[in-house]
This record gives sequence, C-alpha cells and structure tokens, in this order.
Amino acid sequence: MTEQTPPPPKWLQCNGQQLRKLAQAGMLWLEHNSQIVNELNVFPVPDGDTGTNMLLTMRSAYGRIQNSEESHVGKMAKALSHGALMGARGNSGVILSQILRGLARRLQDKETFDANDLAEAIQEASNTAYNGVMRPVEGTILTVIREGAEEAADAAKKSRDLRFVMERVLERCQQALERTPELLPILKQAGVVDSGGQGLVFIFEGMLRYVNGQLNLAQAAQMTRTAVETAPAQALAAPEDGQIENPYDVQFILMGENLNVLEVRAAIDAMGDSTVVVGDETTIKVHIHVKNPGEPLSYGISLGKITDVVVENMQLQMEEIIQANGSATAVPPLPEVAVEPGQVAVVAVAAGDGLAQVFRSLRAAFIVSGGQTNNPSTEEIFQAIQDVPTDKVIILPNNKNIILAAEAARDLSPKHVAVVPTRTAPQGISAMLALNPDGDLGGVAEAMKLASQQVATGEITTATRSVTLDGVDVTEGEIIGMVDGRLYASGPDISGVLSAVLDGMEMDEREIISLYYGADVTPEQADEMAAQIESLFPDVEVEVLPGGQPYYYYILGAE
Repeated sequence: MTEQTPPPPKWLQCNGQQLRKLAQAGMLWLEHNSQIVNELNVFPVPDGDTGTNMLLTMRSAYGRIQNSEESHVGKMAKALSHGALMGARGNSGVILSQILRGLARRLQDKETFDANDLAEAIQEASNTAYNGVMRPVEGTILTVIREGAEEAADAAKKSRDLRFVMERVLERCQQALERTPELLPILKQAGVVDSGGQGLVFIFEGMLRYVNGQLNLAQAAQMTRTAVETAPAQALAAPEDGQIENPYDVQFILMGENLNVLEVRAAIDAMGDSTVVVGDETTIKVHIHVKNPGEPLSYGISLGKITDVVVENMQLQMEEIIQANGSATAVPPLPEVAVEPGQVAVVAVAAGDGLAQVFRSLRAAFIVSGGQTNNPSTEEIFQAIQDVPTDKVIILPNNKNIILAAEAARDLSPKHVAVVPTRTAPQGISAMLALNPDGDLGGVAEAMKLASQQVATGEITTATRSVTLDGVDVTEGEIIGMVDGRLYASGPDISGVLSAVLDGMEMDEREIISLYYGADVTPEQADEMAAQIESLFPDVEVEVLPGGQPYYYYILGAE
C-alpha cells in the first residue's frame, strides 16, 4: 500500500501501517486547520494556543512511528501513545495524549483491529481521558470523545465496515461539538465552540478524509504549514572558561526486547549529564549530554536497534551565539541554587528572564521556560525533575494550561513529586515564600499551596478579539485587564485599565503589591505606573520588578 492509497472499499481490519497513516492524516488535517482552533479561545487574551498545543502533541506522537515498519496494530498504537505523552503540551495536549493512551491500552494485544475493537478502544479512550482530569467539565473535548464512543458502539452493531463506524463517529462528534456552548455557558457568552473539541474533530476528519481518498498524504505533507513551529531553543549561557563540559547533545530511540528502563537510565546517566531515559521493555527514548557521542550510541546498539538518532554539538552552537551577539551571555545567567540530596527542590515554570530571576532568587532549583502561548511539554518538565539532584521535587506550573502537563510529568518520574497547582506567576512567587527545603514533601507542598492562595493576581494585555464576556464589552486591540483569571476591564489606555484592575484586586485590604513589567515596557513606564498606584493607595508598598514576560504589559501580585 502506498502513502496515497486509502483502505479498500470494504474495510474490515486495520493493521499497524494503516494506523500509522491514519495518525499522519489526522495530524496533517489538524495542522491545516490549527489556526482555526487557536481562534476559538474564549478569553480575548494572547493565549489562544489550543490548536498549536494539540498539533505539537500529534507531531510528537507521529514522530515516534513515522519511519516504523511495524504491522502489529497494538505495538504501533503503544508507540503513538508514548510519543503523545512525552510531547503533550497544554491541557488540550495532555487530554489528547490520554485519549491515545486509552486507544493503545485496548488495542495492545491486537495484530489488527475490527469494528468492535475500534468501538471498545474509543470507549477506553473516553474513560481514560475522563479519569485523567481531576474535575471533568462537560462541554469540552471530553464530551466530544464520550459521545463519539457512544456512537461507535452503536455503529459497530450495525456494520463491520470500519469506514462506516468512522463516519458515524465523526458525525456524532461534530454534533457534540456544536452543542458545547449549551453545556458550558462561558462558550455561549463568547460565541464559540470548545477549542479542544474542535481540534479532536479535525483529527477525526483528517483520518476519514484519508480513508475516503480525499486526502493525499504525500501532497498534504507538502502543504504550507499554517501553525507555529515548536518554540525556539533558549540561548546558551557560556561557562566562564568558554568550554561546555559535555558538549554533545545525543538523542535516540532504543528498540529491543525485555529492556530494563532503570538499568538503561543508570548506565546512560553515568556517561554525562541532562539525562532523560523513559519508556518500557520494548521502546526507550534516550537523551544525554556527553563528551563522546559514540559511548551512548554504542551502548544502545549493544542492547537492540536504535533509530531517530540526533547528535548536536552545543559547543559550536554556543560559539555561533557569541559571535552573533558579541557576548557569551545572550540570556543573563541565573544564580545557582544549592540543593542537597534528600532536600525538597522546586521546579518552576516562568515566562520571561526577569520572572525566572525572581524564582531563582527565592531558591527555585530549576526554571522551565514557558507560559502563555509557549506551554512546555511533559518531557521538558520531566527532564527538569530528573535534573535536580534530589528525589523530592515540587512543581509550580504558574499557568492554568500547564497544570496537566506537570501532573503527567509527576506520574512519569520515579522521584517523589508534588504539583502545587499555581495558575499565575504571583501565586508561584507567593508559594516560594513557604518553601522549607528540609521539610516533609507533603507538608511543604501543602504549605506552599496555602501560601499561593493568599495573593491576588492582576494582568494587563491587549485584546486579541472582540467579545462580550463577564459583563465586559471588549473590542479587538483595546487594553484589557484580568483579575484572578476573570476578565475585569477594557479601555483605550493602560492607565485607566490599571485603576479598574486595582479596584478588582481589593487593594484597600492589601499591604504590598509587586508590579512585574513586561518585555515591551521600559523601566520609566513601569515607574509611572508605580507612581499611579502609590497615589491611589498611599498605604500600600509598591515593588517594581522586571518580569520580561511577553504579551502582558504588567502582571501584578498583591498580598
């Protein structure tokens, strides 16, 4: 079967290669429509990245199988699921990875699957997705997959043709998507359907288009990509002597039989630093920084077959950065935080160099770059957990759309990990004030959670769309203010919106406010805003700090 050839007219069994092509078709059609998904963002703020997060998750999933010749559908589904889990970004990406995990779980022993198997697998996908969310909400992607599963069960009773089942599932999912505003009032207010549900519908639609011969995979792969690429790599900070101790970044996938992940991880870790070794008894993903790239590659070959090999010379990359910027520190180096084995360490997500500096000054052991429109993957957070030299770790996501990825990374790690579900940078900073490195992990996490709830957060940015929400009329391009995640004010200038946001933060009851100014704000402009706050609330202490965050002019934290 060529890449362009769809399944036969009467399609009764799906093998591993056909599943690979279905995954590719779903990914390509989502890529073609991902901007549509992004534009379904409920709030008129620059975080409409559901389509991007789902696309990056699908790319990671498909990346694990794109060169595979596996015909066993269960093994193919397992590799697809693992790739999605490691590459999952944002809540939508994590839920999508759970859907693929459920499919893989039901199909794991199948050489091929038929209509009944597919129906049962979609039901398992729905169950897994619901179980992966602490408080499932109807009117979301969860509703769409649940109703799709119900339809699959009914369709499989009426026909053995997989094409018929898929057509029915897609039609039901589209109907469920159209009803999401009736189930979730905030969608109705914003006049949109659920973005995650729409992303899932596009994936299913792409699959069916391929099955019906309406999507040529070779041609579709050449289409101009409308979605953003993965986030650019962070600039390297040069060591004092200009030499990186382990200059080669080595990545590969190891495939074999009866592989021992713990033994492989220990052996690889002894070769260098920044180790990530995850997988199962048949497939392991390896990442390591080493002096000699041949060492981990030879070790991998001794255990089985290796594929997707990447070797990069970070020393040369760093020297190119120095030459281009005239400086060895394109990004200011963060202060080192000493962490002893057995202590509690914190991994914090931060958007902007200034916020990263604040977290490090408060003894965060590792900073993961990310925030609005740039949600880190499960694997990035997992690697940060593994990089800290202790087995007790607390994660501060500092963004509502990163919490599920943080929890997925927690579940992957062999270490003792707790997630304090901070939704904003000020909440995370407040939580850091309660850190006791020598305390009990559970007790410290609870204390940090309580501390995070004592701060009010204000955010000021530019509206990305026109909408009426929470009683606020917003015109695209206006300045808008949020208070604890709720749209609170809109207006033509920052000063007026700031005053309204301060009222919403109940500043009369606060003693101190921290003003973190963004990448597009000068120190002089920030000082003017601070003076405005002081004139309105003379009894409140105002602290001005460079946040460096993109998109948001100001983030305010008041206690």
